[in-house]
Amino acid sequence: MTPLLRKFFGINWLLFVNMLALLIFGVFAIYSACWMRDDPDLVSKWRDQVYWIIFGFIFFFAGSLIDYKWVKFFGLPFYVVSVVALIFTTFWGTEINGTRAWIDLGPVLIQPSQIAIAGGILALGLILCTMHKLHPVLRNPFVRLLVTGIVAGIPFIFVLIQGDFGSAIVWVPVYGAMILIGNIPFRYMIVIVLTVTMFLPFAYFFGLKEYQKKRITVQIDMLQGKKVNILAEAYSAYNNLLAIGSGGWSGKGFKNPDTINNQGFISPDTAINDFIFAVLAEEHGFRGSLMMLGGFVLLLLQCVFVAFYSRDMMGRLIVVGVVGLIFAHVYQNVGMNLLIMPITGIPLPLISYGGTFVIIAMFLLGMVQSVWVHRIDPEAEKVRPAMEIDHLD
Repeated sequence: MTPLLRKFFGINWLLFVNMLALLIFGVFAIYSACWMRDDPDLVSKWRDQVYWIIFGFIFFFAGSLIDYKWVKFFGLPFYVVSVVALIFTTFWGTEINGTRAWIDLGPVLIQPSQIAIAGGILALGLILCTMHKLHPVLRNPFVRLLVTGIVAGIPFIFVLIQGDFGSAIVWVPVYGAMILIGNIPFRYMIVIVLTVTMFLPFAYFFGLKEYQKKRITVQIDMLQGKKVNILAEAYSAYNNLLAIGSGGWSGKGFKNPDTINNQGFISPDTAINDFIFAVLAEEHGFRGSLMMLGGFVLLLLQCVFVAFYSRDMMGRLIVVGVVGLIFAHVYQNVGMNLLIMPITGIPLPLISYGGTFVIIAMFLLGMVQSVWVHRIDPEAEKVRPAMEIDHLD
């Protein structure tokens, strides 16, 4: 058996099946969200998603079968290229719904912010596990925090400038999880949390645009039972809650013409990505929503399991970064539909429509598979037979 074939059969197939099930469920979810539309481009979005998934499998298996140790060579270049693309998008990108976050390549739109966070995970993993070996000064936790903070802060700031608050806020749990596992003392993290909390009011009044402030105030007013304008700024939040609540335990059923979505009260452009959870909850009810969330819980638990079996710190950091990314997206997307979080433009991993994010999510899960496939150190395997012979002698 060739080494490549041995790696293929060594893939964590339970994790693969879990990912595949969520992807298939996502295709049906996109179809159920747009089959009734008059726009032929929207009606065919589920088919486009299938093409993106097929393309994503190339990146998934490439990430799975290539040893993640090669991150040392292409991790930083990947990060630099993604940040350059992010900066280009900030000033010359395509603007959609007030957010300048895409590069128009003709038939497709590329979102560099999603590519940048994948490059950031690889770069942070490389820095946290190798920087302290370069010079004794770099072993200082404050220096390591400063360097990693700059690496994470540059794309974070440019994504905020673009107006994509949802994609920017994902950097917080990703960075927090990675420095927690990267041997940064907990007292430093407490200081960071307290400092960020102190500056939150300034960020709200001077960093957010007016429509972003309204989303936060609308959420607070609705939670307090105050009157809001459901025909203006509270339109999406109200109809999402109405759709989710009306689904009940078992839902209204697939292709039911009486759903809130089918009647056009959920925006066609957001029903297939940002608000897809509201569509699912209305059609499949609490039972279907719970099954889908259970699939994500199982996926995250398997990733944590892989992290425990990683052969080194590099693999552990990569997996933890991926776990932080997926958890942040699921929590924010579901939370904004349930009014637990303010509404921000952020997709549901493996479920929402979106070519760039589907490919990035599959590539990162491929990196998790690489950590599992290469969990045994080849150098240790070479030494083991000699040790066994010595033991027999």
